[in-house]
Amino acid sequence: MLMNGVPVGGLSHSLGWMVKTMPNIAVLVKRVPDTIAKITVVDGSIDLSGVKWIISPYDEYAIESALQHREANGGSVTAITLGNADCDKTLKDAKALGCDELVRLWQDGWESLDSNGIQSILAGAISDLGSEIVYCGKAAADTDAGSTGPGVAEKLGWASISNVVSVSFEDSGVEALVPIVGGQAKVGINFPCLLTIDKGPNEPRRPNVRGIMMAKKAEVNLKGGEAPTATISVISNSTPPAKPPGKTFQGAENVPAVVQALRDEANVI
Repeated sequence: MLMNGVPVGGLSHSLGWMVKTMPNIAVLVKRVPDTIAKITVVDGSIDLSGVKWIISPYDEYAIESALQHREANGGSVTAITLGNADCDKTLKDAKALGCDELVRLWQDGWESLDSNGIQSILAGAISDLGSEIVYCGKAAADTDAGSTGPGVAEKLGWASISNVVSVSFEDSGVEALVPIVGGQAKVGINFPCLLTIDKGPNEPRRPNVRGIMMAKKAEVNLKGGEAPTATISVISNSTPPAKPPGKTFQGAENVPAVVQALRDEANVI
């Protein structure tokens, strides 16, 4: 049987060949103090009054990777963060860059979550969204722990790759470029998977006027969940000890003293 000159069986085969599953992409973002902000400790607590807040810089690279994935293979990008209502601006900044959906995870009692709790909540939200791939920064600018991505992947039971500097996209997975001793390695990984993103050759894009206007009207979806009981609590904070004053040496006769100081005090030789 013919339809517009094409056998029906052949048409069905062609349509089946054309159908492509659109990836469900998630990107984790975190609100952190500006990296140039001066953080002070008052009475054992961190004083963040007057601090400017930004998206963690490595998360900007994660957003860029997620958006490039959508541009290459279609689908949608959901930005996810965990925090109180102040974090809505962080999500809207992600929207201005091009993310499609915004999800904030929060409920009363989550003020003292530890890393295990945070990772559990994030993993649950990713499962509920049905995401196939997650991008996040290799480490947050405030804690620099680098545990969130691998921890979430472990709780999801997914494969993960850390410190990715470049990604190419396939229908069933991705190929990631990661630094190794003496060069770089290309690693293939199938969905579902999680990638933590390092600074690479692709600079994060900046929002345009249209993106900023759309972000102002964007809806943030608030979701709760269950978290395990925290096993770690912060008792107090303190500033690092002040660095000792520098030493000045003049004259060739002080060369031995300089060498000894570099060896015994600075540990550079």
